[in-house]
Amino acid sequence: MRRPAAAAAALFLALAILHTWPLSSAPWRLSLNYNADAQLNEWIVSWIAHTLPAHPTRLFDGNIFAPEPRTLTYSEPLVAPALMGAPIRWLGGSPVLTFNLLLIAGLTLTALSAWFVAWRWTGSASAALLAGALAAFNVHLLTRLPHLQAAHAWGLPLVLYFADRLVDRPNTRDAAWLAVTIAAVAATSVYWLVFAGMIVVVVAAAGLRVRGALAIGGATVIGLVLALPVLTPYLRFAATGVTRPLEVVAQLSATPAGYFVSTSRVYAAWSAHLRTSDLNIFFPGIGALLFALLGLSSAVSAGGSNRRRTIALVALAIIGVVLSFGPSTSLYRWLYQWLPPLRGLRAAARFGYLFLLAVSLAAAFGLAWLERRLRPAQAAVFLASAAIVLVSIEAWQGPLQTVPFTGVPAIYSLLADVRTPVRLVEVPFYLPPEAFENGEYVLNSTAHWQPLMNGYSGFLPDSYRRRADTLWLFPAEFAMQTIQREGATHVMVHLERFGAEAPEVARSLDGRSDLHLVAVDPGGHRLYEVRH
Repeated sequence: MRRPAAAAAALFLALAILHTWPLSSAPWRLSLNYNADAQLNEWIVSWIAHTLPAHPTRLFDGNIFAPEPRTLTYSEPLVAPALMGAPIRWLGGSPVLTFNLLLIAGLTLTALSAWFVAWRWTGSASAALLAGALAAFNVHLLTRLPHLQAAHAWGLPLVLYFADRLVDRPNTRDAAWLAVTIAAVAATSVYWLVFAGMIVVVVAAAGLRVRGALAIGGATVIGLVLALPVLTPYLRFAATGVTRPLEVVAQLSATPAGYFVSTSRVYAAWSAHLRTSDLNIFFPGIGALLFALLGLSSAVSAGGSNRRRTIALVALAIIGVVLSFGPSTSLYRWLYQWLPPLRGLRAAARFGYLFLLAVSLAAAFGLAWLERRLRPAQAAVFLASAAIVLVSIEAWQGPLQTVPFTGVPAIYSLLADVRTPVRLVEVPFYLPPEAFENGEYVLNSTAHWQPLMNGYSGFLPDSYRRRADTLWLFPAEFAMQTIQREGATHVMVHLERFGAEAPEVARSLDGRSDLHLVAVDPGGHRLYEVRH
């Protein structure tokens, strides 16, 4: 097993480097920080690495949106990926380097887990390479690279695999593996956890065996219990009444046209007019679809376990497509009422990944069927190689957009040395529709970890909205009154963001007795201490 696994891992690492180029060429210097989601996720994995060893009970009390509690629950947990990247941070690696290496590792592991499942199901290590390439390097995931949790989908194929094994032969070992995998999925992404729940339900239903279904159910419950340290803060947050309104979900849902949209160099020209958003991109490629259709046909005719598996894959694909349409379907609206976790999900379009995962595994069945009919063995190897090249070309996005990262400005390190309580506010303080502009502030807080009144995430607390009404107009007098009232101790002014108004802002601040200038840097940052 080790030799084909090592070869598969090497291939998938090479594909991860290819599809993230040029980011992968200099992960310490290049970044995806044009997107605030990348900056947010860089902060999350850094916060976990910083907090977990010394203050594990405060893990979810992130330093953003101060003094709100449990602010890590406003976003995906990312605990499992963060633990992988923690040594990088502990050894002095930057948040950007940590994120970039975790991105490449996540894509590689997702491909490797799909390869493992397809290899066990088809018996062909070479045909399984096609499943890995399609599961990780498809246009949907490759347009979501700033979302680190999307790259770490490795738990979903494994949930499918261990649940399927329990259908055939309920046993303690596979139940334990399923429980641990579900716990790892829960510690990575709330979306992936919901998807894993749907996978175990579909596999249990497709198996039509009571003992198998009970084993799957029991292992799932144990996995959720193991994940309680991560899930409990989210449950408490949900208990406050926070939900995603269906009107918001509808805005981030897929459309039927999205399944014909590709951002690859091959298909972008003819599908560009169908594109509505980066979430609504699900075309797996003509080659992938042909292999998948051949795989479904061959597996069904073969009968046995593979027939049951193809039924489960088809069911998952259909469920994924239908639910990706969000509240435009009655099924989603019904599940929204009866399945509480669904009320916390904002982007229904992401359910479409279940379709892509099903296509990837079905395609391996198709390639394996062709391989068995080819002689000599070298012809099968050539066919597998050609298939990998084909689907890689079909998914190729071209060189990634990147921006240079030169490190967090040194002026922020001054805050780390302050021994008295700190509550920092950064200005401009953006209104809710532009809260993504706070991404840089959130990332910069990794240099000091002091409480920050700004923040960015998938959820904005009422306290942020209230402050933004006045702080947006800084340095007006009532904005200064808000700073005093909210207990801010320091203000970081970004003159470079005020544009033509920067000189006037600087002059108005120079004459204030309630602000003491601590430091200035060439980048336009001014750090002030608030005098109460």
